[in-house]
Amino acid sequence: MDSFSVDFVFMKTLQILGVFLGIGLLSGMARPGREIPTGVPGGDWLRQYFEQETAKLESECLEDVRSKADWERIRPIRFQQMRDMLGIPSMKNRPSLHSKVTGRVEEEDFIVEKLHYQSLPGLYVTGNLYRPKKFLGKLPAILYVCGHGRVKKDGVSYGNKTYYRHHGAWFARHGYVCLTIDTIQLGEIEGQHHGTYSGKMLWWMSRGYTPAGVEAWNGIRGIDYLISRPEVDASSIGVTGRSGGGAYSWWVAALDERVKAVVPVAGITNLRNHVVDGCVEGHCDCMFMVNTQRWDFAQVAALVAPRKLLICNTDNDSIFPLDGVVDVYNRTRRIYKLLGAESNIGLHITEGAHKDTQPLRMGAFHWFEKHLKGKSEAMLLSTPAEKFFEPEDLKVFHEIPQDERSSEIHETFVPKASRVEVPADSTGWLNHTEGKLETLRKKTFGGWPVEESIQPDGKLVFQAVTGGVRMQQLKFTAQDPFRLSLFLFHRAGLQAKDLDLLVLNVLDESGWQNFLGWANVGFSKQLHDFSSNSIVMNTEDWELQKKMFGNFKWGMAYVAPRGIGPTRFPTEGRKGIQIQRRFYLLGQTLEGMHVWDVRQAVRALREIKGMAEIPLWLQAEGRSAGVALYASLYENNIHRLDLHGLPKSHQHGPYFLNISRHIDLPEAVSIAAGRSQVRLYQKQKGGWDFPSAVAGKLDWDQTQFQVVVSDDTEE
Repeated sequence: MDSFSVDFVFMKTLQILGVFLGIGLLSGMARPGREIPTGVPGGDWLRQYFEQETAKLESECLEDVRSKADWERIRPIRFQQMRDMLGIPSMKNRPSLHSKVTGRVEEEDFIVEKLHYQSLPGLYVTGNLYRPKKFLGKLPAILYVCGHGRVKKDGVSYGNKTYYRHHGAWFARHGYVCLTIDTIQLGEIEGQHHGTYSGKMLWWMSRGYTPAGVEAWNGIRGIDYLISRPEVDASSIGVTGRSGGGAYSWWVAALDERVKAVVPVAGITNLRNHVVDGCVEGHCDCMFMVNTQRWDFAQVAALVAPRKLLICNTDNDSIFPLDGVVDVYNRTRRIYKLLGAESNIGLHITEGAHKDTQPLRMGAFHWFEKHLKGKSEAMLLSTPAEKFFEPEDLKVFHEIPQDERSSEIHETFVPKASRVEVPADSTGWLNHTEGKLETLRKKTFGGWPVEESIQPDGKLVFQAVTGGVRMQQLKFTAQDPFRLSLFLFHRAGLQAKDLDLLVLNVLDESGWQNFLGWANVGFSKQLHDFSSNSIVMNTEDWELQKKMFGNFKWGMAYVAPRGIGPTRFPTEGRKGIQIQRRFYLLGQTLEGMHVWDVRQAVRALREIKGMAEIPLWLQAEGRSAGVALYASLYENNIHRLDLHGLPKSHQHGPYFLNISRHIDLPEAVSIAAGRSQVRLYQKQKGGWDFPSAVAGKLDWDQTQFQVVVSDDTEE
């Protein structure tokens, strides 16, 4: 070996060793274009927040597993949680596959069958089954799940199974049966992986839907198909794939114990790489479960233990960085060690970027030869993976089935909450609502801090009087590091105890701009730091405000939750969507954390001397009306809600984790109306029959729930 080669190997070894020992040779720093934006008001706080939340989940990852007994007790719980986070249907009583072979092509030593099956009725999976021409007895089988390799000509999709056809050919030429299946996005029937990635279907967050669940389910049903084949040894099943297929390898192996050996290639890294370093921006939705349980990704990997697991990656992969891959390996290896199965886990690192390279493939082939065939560790693999046939030769369908649901499976794979019956009596309704709120606290708002852990710690920043109106600005802690501003107005000369009511207005960005428009007329000096040249001064509204405060003993408070107004950071456009997805990976949504911010604002107001006994109203518009609504469900003694243009379904926001699996807005309004007076201000009638029916059945006073229809109401 020449000196260059020696130096090269030494440096690669040193880099990997640095990751193992945590000495920082590979830092996992943010990749270009994936950083949290600087130069925006809330950018620094947002970076700090993501760092803190990630560090918290890192510290908790598998820390409750200290012995084999711990894992044996915990694993069944984690298994069910994994199923739930992927939205996997019942594993029992699976429907018929209705499989069909539509054709076949041959090479000298292997045959490829073109086939499809239905993992659910109408959910078609297209695939190619590679098998040797000649064999004795039963053969080990590989489920190959494909990454993102589009093969499309003249508007016709041939499926990513054709992009990865060289893998299936290698396995068949070496004595395996290999089923290579298309994904829903890049298959012959083209579905969707980019719902939240593109920002066009953020309601997937509310539905608790991820295409990772569909890919996992299709893979599990692929194993069902494999073991139905007479030539397959059901005790020798392996799974592999790269990139997206690497991720699906994890899902399938974690949930299906029929998998004896698995080789995920470039399909996993840790939460820090995704959230802090920004790797999430390079991945579509199929790479992630809905992180309800707030896991780091080693929790997923550990579910494979103690079965045979080889983690494969290249050392310069920008979307699966080496430091994160090795971190997942080390955490998972500890579980294998507790189980006395440390020899069953391996790490295979080769040189290169995020590509399907021959050295990576050889590691996977070697692993299966060893663990599915019992071959010697010293064996040599001399045959490369070669591409046979053209994509057209491997196409399954001549025509797309008319009953297919694959292209729109995101609409139905995870069911919505079932219709709630109007309660029989108040006791039944109370029990129902208490149970529902407890479920939402765990499955939707599990990313909130513990209620007692954060005090608002409100501090007065300044107060001033103009035109008979007093304004106070307070700063309070929503959640470290976010210190939010709360602006309070009332008639000058009044004390808090003198007020007849207090209204907390929950602002969106438009509402914040409108607030500054009139408040700056009277308090431009005090609000100078929050204003800009784009603020349109609204003297007319300021005069109306002065008149209101002169006539009524009312207090009006205004709060902009994190990411809005004073702490603004992008929430729309490409960068804003990727920021929202970071919250999603942490088991939160941005609007779900807005609900928490409003709760803290309520507490901050009640900390003010004399305010605790004043009737408190919440008022908001559009999706912020939904934020205020849910805040009222978790804070007591909210006297009234004035909700303008509230969406009629979470399909249109606000977007809260898993919310549509458990409740929709009409039921939430009904629960709120059992606790507070509710006024809905809408442009059109309709959409609120359920809360009206509940009010009638429980004989509520007519002031408890009202819908006010007005052409002036904005939706």
